[in-house]
Amino acid sequence: MASSGTTDIAHDLHASETHRRAFSVMPAIERLGDRTASARRYVSIAAAVAAVGGLLFGYDTGIIASALIFVTQSFSLSTSGQEWVAAALNIGAIFGAVSSGPVSDRWGRRPAIMVAAVIFIAASIGCGLAPTVGVLIFARLWLGMAIGATTQIVPVYVAELAPAERRGGLVSLFQLVFSLGLLLAFFVGYVLSGRPEAWRPMFMLGAIPALLLALGMMFLPESSRWLLHHRQERRAVSILYKLRGHHRDVRRELNAVLTVGDTETPQAGWADLRRRWVRPALVAALGIATLSQLSGPNVIVYYAPIILSHTGLAHSAALLTSVSVGVTSTITTAMGIALIDKVGRRRMMLVMLPFAALSLFVLGAVFLNPAPLGGVRMVLMVVSLLGYIFFNFGSLSVAVWLVAAEVFPLVIRSKAMGLASATVWLSDTIVSLVTLSLVQTLGTTGTFWLFGAINVIAFLFVWKYVPETVGTSLEEIEESLRAGMFRPAGPRALP
Repeated sequence: MASSGTTDIAHDLHASETHRRAFSVMPAIERLGDRTASARRYVSIAAAVAAVGGLLFGYDTGIIASALIFVTQSFSLSTSGQEWVAAALNIGAIFGAVSSGPVSDRWGRRPAIMVAAVIFIAASIGCGLAPTVGVLIFARLWLGMAIGATTQIVPVYVAELAPAERRGGLVSLFQLVFSLGLLLAFFVGYVLSGRPEAWRPMFMLGAIPALLLALGMMFLPESSRWLLHHRQERRAVSILYKLRGHHRDVRRELNAVLTVGDTETPQAGWADLRRRWVRPALVAALGIATLSQLSGPNVIVYYAPIILSHTGLAHSAALLTSVSVGVTSTITTAMGIALIDKVGRRRMMLVMLPFAALSLFVLGAVFLNPAPLGGVRMVLMVVSLLGYIFFNFGSLSVAVWLVAAEVFPLVIRSKAMGLASATVWLSDTIVSLVTLSLVQTLGTTGTFWLFGAINVIAFLFVWKYVPETVGTSLEEIEESLRAGMFRPAGPRALP
């Protein structure tokens, strides 16, 4: 008991000293005047540069859809071999997501992103030069490590930089740039297709956005919340002023962060994720992470060209259909970003997921007839395919990184986001490994209907477990968790 009391006293003294050092900088900040407009631009630029991590994610997720046809020809791959080449990235991403949390907690969000970008450059070149399928799978494992780390760190970094009223749109830039990466990958795949070794430049071009990310991060700030948690108060307050532009906003946010921080232990481990009051956030974030992949978006991203070519479409037509998928996902994600801070995360998912399910049910029905696609069936296939991308990418896929980045307390946010990111990749790995086998077992119709049913389950999950967080600061969300008010509906709902 005495030891516990001594620890509490030491924690209180540390909290008091942190407050004193942080607020001692405020008189100098108050003399700097109002720079709100420039601060708003600075936040937007920082979020846009960091979101290039989503371009890496999107490009290497999408390029496998085009490259796999030619990799299969080069190495005479079986169905199982195709699945393992596609899934290697996902398996690596699981480990990257989990291991990057402690790294970004210890060394900072910014350096962790830069290290991930360097690994990505080396792995992209390794994929392009791979002499055997074994080397290709090994290189894609490392590529996955870098992408998994990026999906963990970037949403947390942007969420901690952004003001509450802009957080949804800025964090969701990651998903928009992911969609742009998909579009770029599909376009590159279409342009470079035509010769057996076309997959090599497809993979190596991924090093370019990674280089841009590494260079861009050199000019961005560290997370002010991370700096406060690591006793770098003066630097934290200075950066916070650059991000907010007015001493009133700085003082209000600083007070909120430090007040919440007073209730936390200076160091937290994985065991803290098991705290009872954290559980509602864990259920919401991990549930969305799981369902965002099991609902089937990467069935289209990874395997649409192969599935469609099996139904009678030429390879070039199947690849061109993937380009239209990329265009649709980009437009839809941009729409989601524009609306998510107005309509809300929960409401967008509840409105759009039923239509995503309906689109997959129609898509499955198109393939009930085994005859080659043509005429009305072709039009219906394209409309339902793009309709699914529109409604799923515009809701669940836009919200997945945002919800996970904002619902967890600061002291465990990085580790919890790593767990959520690993859950995304684990679920994606399952989809990658079983999709072609499902098509062989259930048929194209049964496979699409199965994923349609999972979209219905996703709707029910959001309705029961995911509260609305639009316009709520990270500290207010944490306070609602501690008070047992993190609820989707009713008198105890999150305001």
